[in-house]
Amino acid sequence: MEKELREFEFKMQETSFWDDTDLAQEIAQKAKAIKDKIDRFNLLISKIEDLDVLIELSAEEEDDSSMGEIKSELRDVAHDIDRFRIEILLSGKYDINNAILTLHNGAGGNDAQDWTEMLYRMYSRWCEKKGYKIEVLDYQPSDEAGIKAVTLKITGEFAYGYLKAEKGVHRLVRISPFNANGKRQTSFASCEVLPELTESQDIDIRPDDLRIDTYRSGGAGGQHVNKTESAIRITHIPTGIVVQCQNERSQHSNKQTAMKMLMAKLLDLKERAKKDRIEDLTGDLKDNGWGSQIRSYVFHPYNLVKDHRTNTEMGNVDAVMDGDIDIFIEEYLRMNK
Repeated sequence: MEKELREFEFKMQETSFWDDTDLAQEIAQKAKAIKDKIDRFNLLISKIEDLDVLIELSAEEEDDSSMGEIKSELRDVAHDIDRFRIEILLSGKYDINNAILTLHNGAGGNDAQDWTEMLYRMYSRWCEKKGYKIEVLDYQPSDEAGIKAVTLKITGEFAYGYLKAEKGVHRLVRISPFNANGKRQTSFASCEVLPELTESQDIDIRPDDLRIDTYRSGGAGGQHVNKTESAIRITHIPTGIVVQCQNERSQHSNKQTAMKMLMAKLLDLKERAKKDRIEDLTGDLKDNGWGSQIRSYVFHPYNLVKDHRTNTEMGNVDAVMDGDIDIFIEEYLRMNK
């Protein structure tokens, strides 16, 4: 890591470093991440050395009163070691990048749209706990309940590396609040996660291949509705891929964001062609319905969240819906190392 950091720092001292702003920001971000990791590693080594001295002194003096402090330090060191183990798993090319996460309602009518909004809240709470910044890029409310779709930009170190574990179909089982007879309902929503790319990362887009449309944007709950057509929809003609953004008040800003979304989707296509299989950079979304779920969230007749890929289970459904999903993410990362 230190050798890689020195190489980055050498590049950052070159007079032409800021000629390519996107590339410069990418290198600066990676250099900072490596430096932070080195600093934390050195701090961990120092903690272990101090703990070793404390244990040795306690044994020599036969002092049981220091056992509480020793146990507390051991817990802290074990937590730091576990964090490093997880970060070692985040070694993919784009893992350090910001993430673009899109939720779509699947089978299940009003319940599925309500479920999509519940997942939106779950990921928002997870981001808050991680200290990640979250921006709504596109929001499609339902006419009756919940939302049809939402696209989020999640900014923070390793956002994509963690959230790639969430790609797939999520299944909800509960007593439907929309059913007058109180029947149990199964609903589905899909989660797509892509890395946010800079213009220097692998994808070249020809302007002639794009169709760009404008429309009026409306924010969540009808807020911040623009009277001008500032929202942007971009269609990549050769592939038929469509992206849209209505987050900003200016066409220019929305276009920039939409282009980054398009780059990420085209990277997905490129990776699929390279690997020649369905499970790839954007995950195996399959059909947004029966038999394709990666995780089930059961509220009735019992409380259980189960990840079908790792068999990881958690009985506290409310905690999961409040953003406590690290146990599922970390087990998935370990399994796929």
